[in-house]
Amino acid sequence: MTAAEPAPDIASASTAAGADPGTELSIAAGRLRGRREGGVAVFRGIPYAEPPVGALRFAAPSPAAGWAGVRDAGAYGPACPQAESATRLTRPSGDADGGARGSVAPDEWLTVNVWSPALPGTVTDPDVRLPVMVWIHGGAYMSGTAGDPGYDGGRLAREGGVVVVTLNYRIGVEGFAWIEGAPANRGLLDQVAALEWVRDNIAAFGGDPGRVTVFGESAGAGSVAALLVMERAAGLFTRAIAQSVPGPYFSAELAADISTEIAAELGPDIRPTAAELAQFPPDRLVAAGVAMAGKMSGWEERWGGVARTGAPYSPVVDGDVLPRAPWEALADGAARDVELIVGHNQDEFRLFAALSGQLGRITEEQARAAFSAFGPVADSAAAYRAAHPDADAERLHELVFSDWLFRMPSLRLAEAQIAGGGTARVYELTWQSPGMGGALGACHALDVPLTFGNLTSGLAPMLIGPEPSAEAETLSARLRAAWTAFASSRLTDEDWPPYDAHKRRALVLDGGANAIAAYPEEDSRLLWESHRFAALPLPDGKG
Repeated sequence: MTAAEPAPDIASASTAAGADPGTELSIAAGRLRGRREGGVAVFRGIPYAEPPVGALRFAAPSPAAGWAGVRDAGAYGPACPQAESATRLTRPSGDADGGARGSVAPDEWLTVNVWSPALPGTVTDPDVRLPVMVWIHGGAYMSGTAGDPGYDGGRLAREGGVVVVTLNYRIGVEGFAWIEGAPANRGLLDQVAALEWVRDNIAAFGGDPGRVTVFGESAGAGSVAALLVMERAAGLFTRAIAQSVPGPYFSAELAADISTEIAAELGPDIRPTAAELAQFPPDRLVAAGVAMAGKMSGWEERWGGVARTGAPYSPVVDGDVLPRAPWEALADGAARDVELIVGHNQDEFRLFAALSGQLGRITEEQARAAFSAFGPVADSAAAYRAAHPDADAERLHELVFSDWLFRMPSLRLAEAQIAGGGTARVYELTWQSPGMGGALGACHALDVPLTFGNLTSGLAPMLIGPEPSAEAETLSARLRAAWTAFASSRLTDEDWPPYDAHKRRALVLDGGANAIAAYPEEDSRLLWESHRFAALPLPDGKG
């Protein structure tokens, strides 16, 4: 079966056989009641770990306790603590009364949501269980929620014949700040706990625990890259899709220094220890992180190029939870048995330029500063100008920022996987979005609505426009078909050849032919060929 062939319609087959269309099922923790929406069984707000509050705050996740009776699974779990403006949590469609239905408690941040085209309890034969796709949302490790309507998994599950799982995990200080007396990378540990929940429970939803694909975008892709090389995650998934992998991973020294400044926002004598930070409610820690992030641009000498991102959190290469940076570990074969898709968008940085009001305003001085902060070679400005002689200062600024932050980390992740004996497929999204009057190009996050097929919700109206075009629908269908075929083991080398160091073939998603071609960003690849992606140290060398 190729990527173009339809996936099996388990739900239709079950209904035709006269199966009970109810949506109650039992998992290890107890019984659940879900919903039927558009031919898909949906279960929201299922706890996979205990709320990380009280004695469990800043601790590794603890398995969720069970419950008596039937737990209503009609509402998403609450977003993990974050700036209010970043929270886009909405009620699922169908709650016409406007009420918050379900059994989710306010502090149950660690929940999963499941969409299954199989009716609960009807798939008892392991040979016909469906492949599973587990989504990890982005948001710079400081914002985002699985309840975002753009991440609704109904269409992907229904048309792709897969079980879709989305999850919340700790972000910001709670999940990623370096805290003395607490495990590092608590957000990554949450993701592992969610994958363990999938392993132990997904068969009840008709999913195959032996065919799990993790996929994510931006910080979600950075999480996927980390999971690939984490011993705790080994065996929990067999395939991975990383969409726009961010380059920054922190050394312990850099993370600790940043946390010191976050704690200082809480008071002059506050230190980033579990005991001292536990005195403050989560919203105070969110506010401290936001305040510190607003000052980062003035601390480039202290923290290097990451200060220009305004993002104070990233996975920390701590030697334990995350023993090594993904590029290094993959090159040594850490995930050679995991099949990988990885790629990026052509104009990654343009979204950030638009949101910050910089579009059309970048000066030569700003471009020079970007080359100084992010350039891969001694005279990066001259090298980029030679490679792109017709580009103005704004385009050059965009190119070097895009390359440092997303494009080259993504490509080099594929190269590392191949060097370690694994397989990787590479793509680039080059389709020029009509959103914002065409100003966004193929910007960061444009792939998200295309991945889920939700072209009128979440960020889609801004990125694609209020009325998605036929071309957008066609492109989304092509991308979703490739992703679900990969998860279902239906994607062949003829459909999409693996990337290699000689032919360097990639899937170019341009909205038209969407064809296999030579990797489009060869100029950047050559410029970054000798650059080593690793944990970012303190610029003074102590990291």
